[in-house]
Amino acid sequence: MTDFTVCSWRAWVPGLCIADDRLINPAEIGLPECVPKLLQRRLSPLAKAVFNVAEPCLKEEKALPVVFSSAHGEICKSLVMLQTIQAGQELSPTAFSLSVHNAIAGLFSIAFNISQEITVIAPGQEGIAPAFIEALGILQEGADQVLIILYDEPIADFYPVAPFNLNTSSPCALGLKIALTGNGQPLKLCRTNQSREDGEHPVQLLALIRFFLSEDRLLSLGNKGHCWTWQKN
Repeated sequence: MTDFTVCSWRAWVPGLCIADDRLINPAEIGLPECVPKLLQRRLSPLAKAVFNVAEPCLKEEKALPVVFSSAHGEICKSLVMLQTIQAGQELSPTAFSLSVHNAIAGLFSIAFNISQEITVIAPGQEGIAPAFIEALGILQEGADQVLIILYDEPIADFYPVAPFNLNTSSPCALGLKIALTGNGQPLKLCRTNQSREDGEHPVQLLALIRFFLSEDRLLSLGNKGHCWTWQKN
C-alpha cells in the first residue's frame, strides 16, 4: 500500500453533467497563453483538452516530471493515413509525426518548456494504474511532485472494441499533480486479489474522475487478473 496526496486536478469530460470548478467546460476550451501560435495549428481537439487540464496544475511550479498515459493516443489519425495510402495519395510528414503515440507529449514539452523527464505509457489491459505506479516511483526517487496526464478519445468504428470494453462515447482528459506529502486529497493505492473486468484505460479513466467528484471512499478497478484500489483518507 502506498500513500500519496493529490495536490490538484482538472478534468475535461464532454457530457458529464456535474457542476464542479475542477471540470473544464468543453464549450469554453481555449489554449493557454504559453502555446506559440505556430504550434496551435498542430493541436488536435484532444491535445487542446490535454493542455487545458495540465495548465492549472503547472501554474505554481513548472519544473515537474510528467507521466502521460493513453490507451490509443490519437489512433484515428493513423487510420486516416492508411485511408490516404489506400486512395493512392501522398502522406504528409507532419501528419505522420503527429500520429505517433507520444505526439501530444512532445508538443506539450515544447509549449510548456518542460525540461524534466517525461514518460509516455501505453498500458494496454493494465488500465490507469501503471501511470500512478510510474509517478510514485519518480516521487520515491526524490521528485517533490509529479504531474500525471491521462487521456483518450473514442476510436473509429473500423477497429473492433468488443469484447475488450476499451471505448467511451466521448473524449476524456485528466491532469493531476501528486506528491508524497502536502495539502490536498490523501489517497492510498494498493493491489488486491479481486477478479474484476472494468474495461481498459478509457473506461477506467472516466470511473476515476467520477470517484474524485463523489463522496465514495473506495474505488477498485481491475482487468484481466490485475486489480487496484484507490482509497481516500
